[in-house]
Amino acid sequence: MSKVTVVGAGNVGATCANVLVTQSIADEVVLIDIKEGLSEGKAMDIMQTANILNLETRLVGVTNDYEKTAGSDVVVITSGIPRKPGMTREELIGVNAGIVKSVTDNVLKYSPDAVIVCVSNPMDTMTYLIHKTSGLPKNKIIGMGGALDSARFKYFLSIALGANPTEVEGIVIGGHGDTTMIPLTRYAAYRGIPASTLIPAEQLEKVAADTMVGGATLTKLLGTSAWYAPGAASAQVVAAVIGDQKKLISCSALLDGEYGEKDICIGVPCILGKNGIEKIVEFDLNAEEKDLFKKSAEAVRKTNSALSC
Repeated sequence: MSKVTVVGAGNVGATCANVLVTQSIADEVVLIDIKEGLSEGKAMDIMQTANILNLETRLVGVTNDYEKTAGSDVVVITSGIPRKPGMTREELIGVNAGIVKSVTDNVLKYSPDAVIVCVSNPMDTMTYLIHKTSGLPKNKIIGMGGALDSARFKYFLSIALGANPTEVEGIVIGGHGDTTMIPLTRYAAYRGIPASTLIPAEQLEKVAADTMVGGATLTKLLGTSAWYAPGAASAQVVAAVIGDQKKLISCSALLDGEYGEKDICIGVPCILGKNGIEKIVEFDLNAEEKDLFKKSAEAVRKTNSALSC
């Protein structure tokens, strides 16, 4: 029996729970929130589709009762205030750091062996905070950001190519921020064919540029942070762990010399399985990509410096 807890019943958390249930990723899902009735209501709403969609997964909503999360294999942390128009991810750090640390302490009290998936922003810094304060081995802590950024990259790439989104390949590394992420256009492909041979260089550059402002674009349109793709990307990471899929997904991982960096959480290609991050895959970056990654790491470290841990 597999069990997943999603902390935070806002748009992203509820969407993640919905995907976990409708895709039968886990046997049991617990949706927990500090606001009375919110998680219970959303869980009830989702479960009322069970007969319609022929669902087998059990979803329960609870208010601030972490005992109900006991024995979770994976815990997804989405808690924190959302980014508002004009607000940077870095501005969220003061409030969200306290929330994420408190949530981590509570979930590990009842699920000490869980794999933690961090979604809260600023995501790389919150992932780093969990590493510094939880005592968990580094493979057990995964930052979701790269999975979302890569999904957005493949979306814009599929439009540029006029291709089925499921048949394109693309990966984004670096920090989970509008100016720090690095869409690896050199590795973008359509069914194994390099995208650079199929569309003009300037069009591929626009795909990368659109990817980098993908979150900000949606925030401007919606008036709040996006939730469908972030929730689904979080569920994708959970599925790779629960199903021991050995799938390569870009995630924020604690580096120890990989890509020339140490003591930092930043997006890199990872093999995900039942043990969490089972391997960090080092792509052969060219000089320009290495320089961009170094600058991205410097920016993430600057944000990390605001932490009190």
